[in-house]
Amino acid sequence: MLKKVAFSLILCSFAFGFDYNLKPQKVSKDIWCFFGKTEVPSKENGGFMANSCYINAKDSYVLIDSGTSYNFAKQAYEAMQQIAKLPVSNIIITHEHDDHWMGNSFYKDKFNSTIYAPKSINENYDEKSRPRIFDILDAKDLENTKIIKADILVSDEKTLKIGNKEIKIIPTKITAHTNDDLLVYLPNEKVIFTGDVIMNERITSNRDGSVIGTLKTIDFIENLDWNILIAGHGHITDKMALEHTKKYFTLLKTRVLEAIDAGVTAQEIAKIVTMDDFKDIAMFDELNSRNVFDAFTELEFYDEE
Repeated sequence: MLKKVAFSLILCSFAFGFDYNLKPQKVSKDIWCFFGKTEVPSKENGGFMANSCYINAKDSYVLIDSGTSYNFAKQAYEAMQQIAKLPVSNIIITHEHDDHWMGNSFYKDKFNSTIYAPKSINENYDEKSRPRIFDILDAKDLENTKIIKADILVSDEKTLKIGNKEIKIIPTKITAHTNDDLLVYLPNEKVIFTGDVIMNERITSNRDGSVIGTLKTIDFIENLDWNILIAGHGHITDKMALEHTKKYFTLLKTRVLEAIDAGVTAQEIAKIVTMDDFKDIAMFDELNSRNVFDAFTELEFYDEE
């Protein structure tokens, strides 16, 4: 009998794709999030590593980042129906990395949701694109997942009035995590969504970003009035939510500049600037050396303003 049950579960998993076992976490009065794993995307975690959040705007949900696939988005929406049975009217995508927006296809199919995003998504992706998730998950897990471009591109600050919510979309206008990041700010609720400009509980990936731009954006964020900060990755949402990113990039900048002044070369930099005080943070081994090398490339001819 047990063998039959186990076999049935395997067949069910094959038939319906990866089971994310999603449980929304309430972070404020009208906001729930699905917090991703602090690890690299894999078949074992269904590619679920980025945070995806729902704002209850009275008559509909506004979604911040739609997640890794159609299947993930479908399961997230089904979980949110236990909170309130509302459609998803609008989606705001914080940046172009695929772990944040490949769920768009579910919401377009079901609601024809309006998608706001940076222009980089429309410029850099088309129906022939194969973001990394297509090399991680199998066809069943990716069923119905496709490239869905933004309806409205945001290059300047935009204020949306949706239901009972005022939502400001703020482009960084400098390279921070990418060259085209959006912040999402709810001034009345004192909540800010930062996308991957801020991460906590894991080392950031700076492959498309800037040490200097990230630190400038952190200064901007700190000057806004907020009590809750929801990062692109990590569970910490209180006033300490940005401290990891701030400390990491501040020390990375200082140490790499000191090494450059001492004559350290690009080939040596990762051996000299080890950032070992962060070695116990998730994804250190996968990402830190590349971050150090990229910081050297950026800062080699940096002239402090």
